Amino acid sequence: HPSISDNIAGRGDPWSRGPFPSIKIEKPDVFRNIPRYYKRFGLERKYFQRYIAENGPFDFVLVQTSMTYWYQGVAEVVEDVRKFAPNAAIIAGGVYATLCPDHAKSLGIDLVIQGENLDPLWQMLNIEPDAYQPPLWEAYDKLTAGVMKLTNGCPFACTYCASDKVAGRFAVRNIDHTIEDLQFLLSCGVTDIAFYDDALLYKPQDALMPFAEYVIEKNINVNFHTPNALHARFITPRIAEVMVNAGFKTFYLGFESWSETFHEATGAKVVSDELRCATQNLVNAGADKKNITAYEMLGHPQSNLQQLQESMRFVNSLGISVMLSDFSPIPGTCDGDLCEKWVNLAEPLCHNKSAFPIIALGEDKVNYYKDLCKKLNANT
Repeated sequence: HPSISDNIAGRGDPWSRGPFPSIKIEKPDVFRNIPRYYKRFGLERKYFQRYIAENGPFDFVLVQTSMTYWYQGVAEVVEDVRKFAPNAAIIAGGVYATLCPDHAKSLGIDLVIQGENLDPLWQMLNIEPDAYQPPLWEAYDKLTAGVMKLTNGCPFACTYCASDKVAGRFAVRNIDHTIEDLQFLLSCGVTDIAFYDDALLYKPQDALMPFAEYVIEKNINVNFHTPNALHARFITPRIAEVMVNAGFKTFYLGFESWSETFHEATGAKVVSDELRCATQNLVNAGADKKNITAYEMLGHPQSNLQQLQESMRFVNSLGISVMLSDFSPIPGTCDGDLCEKWVNLAEPLCHNKSAFPIIALGEDKVNYYKDLCKKLNANT
């Protein structure tokens, strides 16, 4: 349905970003004291129900899950499949399935796939695995934005992150496959591509550089974006030059805090001088400062070490934007486990990143930091 694709396939600002359609719904009890609206995002449920009812019968239904606190959407899918395709086996994988497997099974899912081990999936489907299968982008009638990955996993072990559990060890994807991904997206009319890598700049000689050099050599005109937080320490003058020449337009840098004590406790991701150098290298290469943003974590359980206000002002002094990244307590991570004194981690709704900073810091402090962020960015 064309109107469905128009709503979902990327729209809005000049980089084809959102917003997604949404409706306000009743808050679950766990959020009764959170002064925020509770919304259901995405397509109306009736479209999925109609598809299931009109296109069956199905032997299997594969469900890709994302954030743990979005499991209510998974529950809707399971309920609708049981109603309109009662004989289908339901298989779920992805973030929620990996981090909360027992909770996922409680929804009535037949097989929960954890992490990257898909052997149980192939066994249930009784088929040989396909080494390369691109996303079904052609399902959209209209597509302006897409996503890609050059790598899987992350070589680092930040205490607030679950990449190692969800994506496994770091590995570079086959360059021929990534080029196929690119060409197919271009054939669909895509003008903007976001990279969802957890460590896009790690081992650049194997991943980023050959890909970017191909884009430059073929004179491909597309806007690339990096919403998943680049590691600033890897943005050398040469890397910055290649990225800008290849068409990278927006740069999001993971910073979290300028406190060395905080970084020593959480994974030593970046220090202030590395952020300063990365910013200068990007600007020298031709990147627009207004399109460079540093993430700062809001609501971390060790926020007393974070020096958040000073960190935000430091980012602002570099002439780039600050973006507050709300903390989500992820079960099974060191920092997630620290949050049990505030919330019940066994209930995935309590992992909600919009709610937890308010629970941990209080509404007034959260609003103070968000207002400060707006003021600093207005003067950038």
